[in-house]
Amino acid sequence: MAVSAKLFGKTMLNQWGTAPVNWTSDTIKVALCTSSFTPDQDVMDFYDDLTNELTTAGGYTAGGATLGGAAKTYTAGTNVVMFDGNDTSWTSSTLTARYAPVYKSTGTPSTSPLILYVDFGADVSTTNGTFQITWDSAGLWTITVA
Repeated sequence: MAVSAKLFGKTMLNQWGTAPVNWTSDTIKVALCTSSFTPDQDVMDFYDDLTNELTTAGGYTAGGATLGGAAKTYTAGTNVVMFDGNDTSWTSSTLTARYAPVYKSTGTPSTSPLILYVDFGADVSTTNGTFQITWDSAGLWTITVA
Protein backbone atom coordinates (compact mmCIF):
# COMPACT_ATOMS: atom_id res chain seq x y z
CA MET A 1 0.00 0.00 0.00
CA ALA A 2 1.36 3.45 -0.92
CA VAL A 3 1.05 6.05 1.81
CA SER A 4 1.49 9.77 2.35
CA ALA A 5 2.38 11.56 5.55
CA LYS A 6 1.48 14.52 7.78
CA LEU A 7 4.16 16.67 9.43
CA PHE A 8 4.28 17.46 13.12
CA GLY A 9 4.07 21.27 13.41
CA LYS A 10 6.57 21.71 16.24
CA THR A 11 9.21 19.84 14.26
CA MET A 12 8.92 22.40 11.48
CA LEU A 13 9.08 25.23 14.02
CA ASN A 14 12.12 23.73 15.76
CA GLN A 15 13.92 22.83 12.52
CA TRP A 16 15.53 26.24 12.59
CA GLY A 17 16.01 26.36 16.35
CA THR A 18 16.20 23.90 19.21
CA ALA A 19 15.88 20.45 17.58
CA PRO A 20 17.06 20.45 13.95
CA VAL A 21 16.94 17.27 11.87
CA ASN A 22 19.60 16.35 9.30
CA TRP A 23 17.57 14.01 7.08
CA THR A 24 20.59 12.42 5.39
CA SER A 25 22.99 11.94 8.32
CA ASP A 26 20.83 11.55 11.46
CA THR A 27 19.32 8.20 12.43
CA ILE A 28 15.74 8.42 11.16
CA LYS A 29 13.41 5.75 12.55
CA VAL A 30 9.93 4.49 11.68
CA ALA A 31 7.80 3.31 14.59
CA LEU A 32 4.42 1.55 14.55
CA CYS A 33 1.46 2.42 16.77
CA THR A 34 -1.95 0.86 17.30
CA SER A 35 -5.29 2.46 16.49
CA SER A 36 -5.41 3.71 20.10
CA PHE A 37 -2.70 6.27 19.29
CA THR A 38 -4.12 9.76 18.71
CA PRO A 39 -1.63 11.91 16.76
CA ASP A 40 -1.63 15.63 17.56
CA GLN A 41 0.33 17.65 15.02
CA ASP A 42 0.06 20.79 17.17
CA VAL A 43 1.29 19.40 20.49
CA MET A 44 3.52 16.35 19.99
CA ASP A 45 7.17 17.14 19.43
CA PHE A 46 9.36 14.28 20.74
CA TYR A 47 9.33 10.48 20.69
CA ASP A 48 8.37 10.38 24.37
CA ASP A 49 4.99 11.86 23.36
CA LEU A 50 4.06 8.70 21.43
CA THR A 51 1.51 6.40 23.00
CA ASN A 52 0.38 2.91 22.08
CA GLU A 53 3.53 1.96 20.20
CA LEU A 54 3.77 -1.75 19.47
CA THR A 55 5.87 -3.69 21.95
CA THR A 56 8.89 -5.79 21.18
CA ALA A 57 7.17 -8.92 19.93
CA GLY A 58 5.95 -10.54 16.75
CA GLY A 59 8.87 -9.31 14.65
CA TYR A 60 8.73 -5.70 15.87
CA THR A 61 11.26 -4.04 18.14
CA ALA A 62 10.12 -1.06 20.23
CA GLY A 63 11.56 2.12 18.76
CA GLY A 64 10.93 0.94 15.22
CA ALA A 65 13.15 0.34 12.21
CA THR A 66 15.83 2.61 10.82
CA LEU A 67 14.85 4.32 7.57
CA GLY A 68 17.38 3.28 4.95
CA GLY A 69 18.45 5.37 1.98
CA ALA A 70 17.38 8.74 3.38
CA ALA A 71 17.87 11.29 0.60
CA LYS A 72 16.72 14.76 -0.33
CA THR A 73 16.49 16.47 -3.69
CA TYR A 74 15.46 19.85 -5.05
CA THR A 75 13.69 20.27 -8.38
CA ALA A 76 14.17 23.81 -9.66
CA GLY A 77 11.37 23.62 -12.24
CA THR A 78 8.73 22.93 -9.60
CA ASN A 79 10.51 24.47 -6.58
CA VAL A 80 9.93 21.26 -4.62
CA VAL A 81 12.28 19.79 -2.02
CA MET A 82 11.64 16.05 -1.64
CA PHE A 83 12.62 13.99 1.40
CA ASP A 84 12.69 10.29 0.54
CA GLY A 85 13.88 6.93 1.82
CA ASN A 86 13.67 3.23 1.13
CA ASP A 87 10.43 1.40 1.78
CA THR A 88 10.38 0.16 5.38
CA SER A 89 9.48 -3.40 6.33
CA TRP A 90 9.34 -5.87 9.17
CA THR A 91 9.83 -9.44 7.92
CA SER A 92 8.41 -12.55 9.58
CA SER A 93 6.09 -10.33 11.58
CA THR A 94 2.77 -10.92 13.26
CA LEU A 95 1.40 -7.50 14.16
CA THR A 96 -1.37 -4.96 13.70
CA ALA A 97 -0.69 -1.24 13.29
CA ARG A 98 -2.64 1.86 12.26
CA TYR A 99 0.01 4.61 12.43
CA ALA A 100 3.69 4.96 11.56
CA PRO A 101 5.41 7.92 13.26
CA VAL A 102 8.80 8.88 11.81
CA TYR A 103 11.36 10.55 14.04
CA LYS A 104 15.03 11.42 14.50
CA SER A 105 16.51 9.05 17.08
CA THR A 106 19.01 10.65 19.43
CA GLY A 107 18.93 7.64 21.75
CA THR A 108 16.94 9.66 24.30
CA PRO A 109 13.14 9.73 23.86
CA SER A 110 12.76 13.26 25.28
CA THR A 111 15.22 14.72 22.74
CA SER A 112 14.23 12.63 19.68
CA PRO A 113 12.07 14.96 17.55
CA LEU A 114 9.01 13.62 15.77
CA ILE A 115 8.99 14.50 12.08
CA LEU A 116 5.83 13.09 10.55
CA TYR A 117 3.32 10.30 10.84
CA VAL A 118 1.41 8.08 8.47
CA ASP A 119 -2.20 7.08 9.08
CA PHE A 120 -2.92 3.88 7.16
CA GLY A 121 -6.64 4.69 7.31
CA ALA A 122 -7.42 1.39 9.02
CA ASP A 123 -5.63 -1.33 10.95
CA VAL A 124 -3.11 -3.22 8.82
CA SER A 125 -2.01 -6.69 9.95
CA THR A 126 0.45 -9.42 9.11
CA THR A 127 0.57 -13.00 10.30
CA ASN A 128 4.07 -14.43 9.93
CA GLY A 129 4.56 -12.22 6.88
CA THR A 130 6.16 -8.96 5.82
CA PHE A 131 4.65 -5.71 7.06
CA GLN A 132 5.84 -3.16 4.51
CA ILE A 133 5.34 0.57 4.15
CA THR A 134 5.70 1.62 0.53
CA TRP A 135 6.47 5.32 0.58
CA ASP A 136 4.82 7.56 -2.00
CA SER A 137 6.82 7.95 -5.22
CA ALA A 138 6.92 11.70 -4.46
CA GLY A 139 8.81 10.97 -1.22
CA LEU A 140 7.86 10.75 2.45
CA TRP A 141 7.29 14.49 2.47
CA THR A 142 7.90 17.56 0.35
CA ILE A 143 8.23 21.29 0.75
CA THR A 144 7.26 23.67 -2.03
CA VAL A 145 9.36 26.81 -2.00
CA ALA A 146 7.24 29.85 -2.77
